[in-house]
Amino acid sequence: MTQVSACPACLAAPAAQEIARTAAAPTEADLLLSLPGIHCAACIAGVERALLADPRISAARVNLTLKRATVSAAPGTTTDDLVSLLGSAGFEAHALDREALRGSDSDRAGRDLLMRLAVAGFAMMNIMLLSVAVWSGAEGATRDLFHWVSAAIALPTAAFSAQPFFVSAARALRAGRMNMDVPIALAILLALGTSVWETAQSGAHAYFDAAITLTFFLLAGRYLDHRTRAIARSAAQELTALEVPRAWRLTPTGADEEVAVAALRVGDLVRVRPGGRVPVDGVVTEGRSERDRALLTGETLPVPAGPGDSISAGEVNLTGPLVLRATAVGRDSSLHRLADLVAIAESGRSRYTSLADRAARLYAPGVHILAALSFLGWYLATWDLRTATGIAAAVLIITCPCALGLAVPAVTTAASGRLYRRGLLIKDATALERLAEVDTVVFDKTGTLTDGALHPTNLDDLPTNDQRLALALAEGSSHPLARALAAALRNRGVTPATVTDLREIPGEGTEARVNDVTLRLGRAAWVGTAPGTATATWLSDGQQPPRAITFADTVRTGADAAVRGFRDAGLHVVLLSGDAATPVAQLAQRLGISDWQAEARPEAKAARISALAAEGRKVLMVGDGLNDTVALSAAHVSISPATALDAARAASDIVLLGQSLAPLPAALATARLATRRIRQNFRIASWYNVIAVPLAVAGLCSPLIAALAMSTSSITVSLNALRLKGKA
Repeated sequence: MTQVSACPACLAAPAAQEIARTAAAPTEADLLLSLPGIHCAACIAGVERALLADPRISAARVNLTLKRATVSAAPGTTTDDLVSLLGSAGFEAHALDREALRGSDSDRAGRDLLMRLAVAGFAMMNIMLLSVAVWSGAEGATRDLFHWVSAAIALPTAAFSAQPFFVSAARALRAGRMNMDVPIALAILLALGTSVWETAQSGAHAYFDAAITLTFFLLAGRYLDHRTRAIARSAAQELTALEVPRAWRLTPTGADEEVAVAALRVGDLVRVRPGGRVPVDGVVTEGRSERDRALLTGETLPVPAGPGDSISAGEVNLTGPLVLRATAVGRDSSLHRLADLVAIAESGRSRYTSLADRAARLYAPGVHILAALSFLGWYLATWDLRTATGIAAAVLIITCPCALGLAVPAVTTAASGRLYRRGLLIKDATALERLAEVDTVVFDKTGTLTDGALHPTNLDDLPTNDQRLALALAEGSSHPLARALAAALRNRGVTPATVTDLREIPGEGTEARVNDVTLRLGRAAWVGTAPGTATATWLSDGQQPPRAITFADTVRTGADAAVRGFRDAGLHVVLLSGDAATPVAQLAQRLGISDWQAEARPEAKAARISALAAEGRKVLMVGDGLNDTVALSAAHVSISPATALDAARAASDIVLLGQSLAPLPAALATARLATRRIRQNFRIASWYNVIAVPLAVAGLCSPLIAALAMSTSSITVSLNALRLKGKA
């Protein structure tokens, strides 16, 4: 998360350093990579070590929070080179477009609130010192001087610090609706106006301190609420940043030229090298390879690609070079359409109305009508404008929804702190309220209910010599199964056999020779056997029958507890996955999920969630991949693991920081308890108004007493919110 700084020089320094660095080394390329798989300091050291080992790279810095690497490299170095380099070192990497992310990293809202809070706090302390002098007995010209000095401090302070409330209230009124900031803004303005009037008339009482104190405490609540949430970029912007910024286009002479993806047109021939991400939708015209579609569909196994096959933007080419004829580019590509779907889903979910705003719709008009009637009644009864204005101000201040304004932030701050200690980070202001309403939970499979990495399951059944041969062949391939097999065998202390003529056959596997015997590791049909039902790669030496090396995706820690906890809480549990039917069915049976769907594309996941919403269900979506972003945005509330892709984390309302899914049902229980506390706070504030308002209308409360009573109600709801910390 971006650090807060109120120093203009500090804010300008990074930009100045960037300009100076560019001027000093204009020939150096500055490249940006997404690293969705890193999770600890060892990962940071491993990535930086792998990058700096290449002589073309002069500097590399990894940001664990953003899961990104910034790399300074020699001219001509491309992100594809860096992705391949990290891939060979065992780290998943994707290119990011710096321009798409420019200007999106600064926490301007947080810094703005902090600055306004600091100004209000400084002004409040100074006005309080002046008020103490008045309360101590200052009279006549001395009292008037202190009041005018207070006005000189309070008026510009309110104009600056209370601006968020004024802007929000004005926006709501222009839209023809009420929110909680409307009575807050009116109370501040009327308190200031009454105080200026009293000061001009040499009155004994002014309420500048009450107005600025109200502003300070409301800003403090708003800032605390802001800091409990992770400030993330729009998921649609993250998806746009994942688009490939550069591509290799074939010229009419057959040469490759590097161009911006924006320069590509339908019909262009585009070369995609092994390890590269596909920049456009297209049809393969040359080459054979395998493609990783996990980013888009969640499929755990690579899919073969050959002439005539269609490929979508965002897929990763694994083993062999491909030439595509572009069929959709730019905004028409499947990746960009996915970004558009996310943006639409986000805007739909943003229409959720918080409990505070729903209360304001009933509360605000009543408060204003009551204050107006009090003014009119007392003016008609006394024909004294000063008395009528003072009583109307007292009514408005005593009914000011400071307690209601703090009711939600106080509870969400306490609940967010409790959930953070359990490994859950709240990003959205209304996430807890929406989580408390859910009755259906939808899980993704790969990377969510499972670890997302395949592991060999039958190595103990494989003779030692076969293990050595398999390791020698696996280390010659970039296929995910081969890489998983090589890592597992290395961890067992196996040393590779000595082989010759090692080569990878795109779309099939790896081949080598030992003592004039041809060895193969790859697809079942390629080694001459029938494929089984389990995920497997096959080892053949041409003498014995091919031996299957089977793989399975490990169930994530806490998945059983999470599914069981949600069912015990009365929720309907659904499994939606883009993976093949067999592994999805096996996992659903393993976890006891009866409602499941396999081979679900991103649009299908979002459609299923929309269908559940149409039935009146409130859906919680838990997912981690690019293919889940539309569903995460379309759901009533959403959660993603910290290991998820940047776009998925940005689309979600809550981030799970740990590896275990077990805290999720507890988060639901905390959200429901927090919502009950919010409703209790509303009732406390309402009973306070029932008791205090008649006193103010009867003229028995001065604006100062009204401000003290208002503060008492605010403290009461805050203490009620703190009770949440001790609840299970």
